Amino acid sequence: MLDKLQEIQSHYKRLEEQMADPSVLADMDRYTRINKEYKDLQEVVSKYQDYRLILESIRSTREMLDEPDEEMKEMAQLELDELEVRKEQTEEELKYLLIPKDPEDSKDVIFEIRAGTGGDEAAIFAGDLYRMYSKYFEKQGWKEETLTVNEGSVGGYSKIVIEVSGKQVFGKLKFESGAHRVQRVPQTESQGRVHTSAATVVVMPKLEMEDVDIKKSDLKVDTFRSSGAGGQHVNKTESGVRFTHIPTGAVSESTDGRSQIKNREIALQRLYQKIFEAQKNAYESEQAAKRKSLVGSGDRSDKIRTYNYPQNRVTDHRINLTLYSLDKVIEGDLDEILEALQVAENAEKLKGEMS
Repeated sequence: MLDKLQEIQSHYKRLEEQMADPSVLADMDRYTRINKEYKDLQEVVSKYQDYRLILESIRSTREMLDEPDEEMKEMAQLELDELEVRKEQTEEELKYLLIPKDPEDSKDVIFEIRAGTGGDEAAIFAGDLYRMYSKYFEKQGWKEETLTVNEGSVGGYSKIVIEVSGKQVFGKLKFESGAHRVQRVPQTESQGRVHTSAATVVVMPKLEMEDVDIKKSDLKVDTFRSSGAGGQHVNKTESGVRFTHIPTGAVSESTDGRSQIKNREIALQRLYQKIFEAQKNAYESEQAAKRKSLVGSGDRSDKIRTYNYPQNRVTDHRINLTLYSLDKVIEGDLDEILEALQVAENAEKLKGEMS
């Protein structure tokens, strides 16, 4: 571990030197990439420096145990005991910091919520989920842009798609994909009976061209007239966009945006996602022996969480976490749940590294 940490620190210093290089400063794209990598390494380098200071303090304190003064020896032993505890704690923290990061964690996301089973109540619940997440995004200092909105007949949404941008967005939200279930007395229920309904959440990293092996020459682009909401505008203009990836036959299209430019962006993102998933699946099949993550599947069919209003209870079924603070969670206080999921993911990764 120490060799790996020393190597990281050396690389960190090289990045620092590159950021002061005039040729790098003149190339904004290159500078941005180097600066991002530099910032990503800051936490582990800082912790490693703390660790080295602790080791040096242990060495010098042990020398004090040879002092003839008994009082000095006693003080040195007390300090040594404390330093040993700090050393063990810091070693554990370093182990987690050295767990390989998912390269997608730093990406912005396309975030989709759809009403599932439960009729009007499911749409209302989808609206409640959107409000919960929006409050969490605001607390994180993230920005959101609405891409698609289909409102429910009595409130909420049958579908809403947004783009969320900021720091480590996918890394914090990637565990949210799946089926979310609510148990409560619906607004539409006249006899006070508790009903169960559901909504699905899909979180996709926003991909760029360099993330996916797609050549522009392999893309066929078609435009067509949209149909649906939007009145005369969508009937008179060819705002719908369809991309076909010729080598694989993968097709994606969008009529969600009001302009062709926005639909090109949405359709291309969907195509990136399809090709990326195909490439990722091919890679994962090669790594079949590798232990799969406990909470990283993100399958839409998985029931991942239940929100029980009568008992003020929220349960994440993947890690058997139950909190009796639904009133706070639904107001965007998601930190305890998301951190517990991250800890479970890290523990699973750590097992894989050690096996």
